[in-house]
Amino acid sequence: MRRLVGPSLDRAGAWLAACGASANVMTLGGLGIGLLSVPLLACGAYGAALLVIAINRLVDGLDGAVARHRGTAQPLGGYLDIVCDMAFYAAVPVGFALADRQNGAWAALLLASFVCTASSFLARAVLAQQRGETDDGKRGRKSFFFSAGIVEGSETILAFVLFCLFPGDFPWLAAAMAALCFWTAVARVLDGFRAVANSQV
Repeated sequence: MRRLVGPSLDRAGAWLAACGASANVMTLGGLGIGLLSVPLLACGAYGAALLVIAINRLVDGLDGAVARHRGTAQPLGGYLDIVCDMAFYAAVPVGFALADRQNGAWAALLLASFVCTASSFLARAVLAQQRGETDDGKRGRKSFFFSAGIVEGSETILAFVLFCLFPGDFPWLAAAMAALCFWTAVARVLDGFRAVANSQV
């Protein structure tokens, strides 16, 4: 997905940077927009929720491009970006839990899986930094080590789109997404062990 939309986002980011846009302000603004999905989902306004989810993801793709073109790409910006991403990802299941009590258990399962993927992602980055590993750059320039997984940003967006388009099917869609997230977390842990083992050979 990054290879497909990256060039367009880069051009738009260059234009916004030239207009004086701030990457960190965009990151925080994108989170604010994304959090609007919670009351919208709780009220059953799934179309409107999908719109703000799409805007949030668009802004998330643009803030990094703006930072690069303004020469302000720093670890703090990457830190703020990932914190806002995780907050937004956690908010969407909450919205579905509020929309229907029957969604509660499945939303909780999905949130648990998000915690596992987020912790495995960030812990893998810490391990890589401690060991001096470098990112392969296949997913664009990142402010820290980016460990690949079955579920990443594009897959999460797709899941949120499906949730909004088929809200009545949220339980089994959430269960399927949670299973993939748990799989991703386990794979990242195994990758960390493998990286350490290979370096000791």
